[in-house]
Amino acid sequence: MSDYIAFLRGINVGGHRVKMARLREIFIDLGLHDVSTFIASGNVSFTAETGDSEGLRKRIEAHLESRLGYEVPVFLRTPEALAKIVAFEPPLAPGESASTTSHYVIFLDAGVPPSLRSALTAVNSEMDRFLFDEREVHWLIQGKLSESPLFGSGIDRATGGVRTTMRNINTLRRIVSRRH
Repeated sequence: MSDYIAFLRGINVGGHRVKMARLREIFIDLGLHDVSTFIASGNVSFTAETGDSEGLRKRIEAHLESRLGYEVPVFLRTPEALAKIVAFEPPLAPGESASTTSHYVIFLDAGVPPSLRSALTAVNSEMDRFLFDEREVHWLIQGKLSESPLFGSGIDRATGGVRTTMRNINTLRRIVSRRH
């Protein structure tokens, strides 16, 4: 048995509303165990009988699309991988303060493609800074997300069609703390 956390893109945004009880049922229908959701933004933890995360991701995506009627990109991480992500302490740039910096994590399917690294590096500014990890990008914003010029469709343009989903680091920390 393997433990996973699924981060779903597009749940309860843009007119796609899914109650968490229904989302849990959809995951249980796949034969997954110990299914729980955390806040209504598409965070699902569960146990699976397979260690094949790529095959599992594809099965979940196909099942979600058949049950919901639209594509739902899924990003899987193990609890250990998520703990490593939240343990990352980004170095502060001159003039930055941890108390005024918003920290978001952008999840990717695989390693950061060079095109995405170039695109995000090109939009680095005093307000927005990107740090690259294995399959994640840490987005540091001086101030609130809504104050960034990349807020909304700006980050989608910057990521150039690469499959992503994003979570606030505080949400991720709460998910990790629930798993222990």
